Amino acid sequence: MDKTTVTFLQTRQRKGFALFITLSVLMVLISLTVVLLSYFAKVQKDATDTTAMIQANIYFSDIISKFKKIGHKNMTTLYGYSSTMHSGRFNLSISCAPLSKGANINWLALENSQKMNEAYTFAQTVFDFLAQTYNFKDADRLREMLLEEIGGKNKFVKKEFSRLRQKNGIISYKQFSQIVSRYQLEVDDRTIGHVPWGKYFTFSDKATVIDAEYASAELLSLLFDIEISTVKEWQSDPERSSLQTFVKENNQGAYQARKKIIAGKNFLEESECTVSYKSGKKQYKFRFEYLYGEAKHFEFYDK
Repeated sequence: MDKTTVTFLQTRQRKGFALFITLSVLMVLISLTVVLLSYFAKVQKDATDTTAMIQANIYFSDIISKFKKIGHKNMTTLYGYSSTMHSGRFNLSISCAPLSKGANINWLALENSQKMNEAYTFAQTVFDFLAQTYNFKDADRLREMLLEEIGGKNKFVKKEFSRLRQKNGIISYKQFSQIVSRYQLEVDDRTIGHVPWGKYFTFSDKATVIDAEYASAELLSLLFDIEISTVKEWQSDPERSSLQTFVKENNQGAYQARKKIIAGKNFLEESECTVSYKSGKKQYKFRFEYLYGEAKHFEFYDK
């Protein structure tokens, strides 16, 4: 091999090596760019969420000041419909309902309580009905997880929700939904996501009876053993009779039998409200309880 050929080969090797180095550097730069872009997207999202949280606090403060003017005993005027406000890019809706419109999920832990036996029995009836209707894969496991959370073991709720972890019992739907999500992953039960829990249960440490006047047709049907179509017909009648009269007409004695766990005609000054609003291009919402003129348990939802 002559000297010219050797020199040519060395030159090609150096160029090839230089090209390899260049490509390697480019790959590193591309990787870094992807990482930086992902960080930028996260920072941008965090900034958007922070702005939305600030808006939520402002809306929350304004709403509570209006509630105080309305008076907590007039909260029933807000029940049953959603108030929506639009103005250009501004979009906000608020809906309120009685806090105790369902069976308290915490009643499932009262099996050994003589005083609350009626509450436990009905809560278990509701749970069993849902388990059968929606064909839960492992109803016993879900119940076990709920009882562990109610008992204060806090094994299924994320650590960042410190307020939830400091209390025994299930005190919000957000806490409850985390337990259900853990159950769904553990058991691979896809049907659990279709259960309309809010029509049957209340998620609060405050609810001691059911505010049956405002309960869903589905719950009333179970509570008083009346056909759901009959309940819905009664609820849609603008001149409907009282709940007590309706139940007596359709199932004599059922109202009296459930008297221990329903509020009757007594107005419960316990409400829960959900506010949905738009910030930027995203929809956000927050929830709070309004108990005897005081706002409690504010929760912000990033969706």
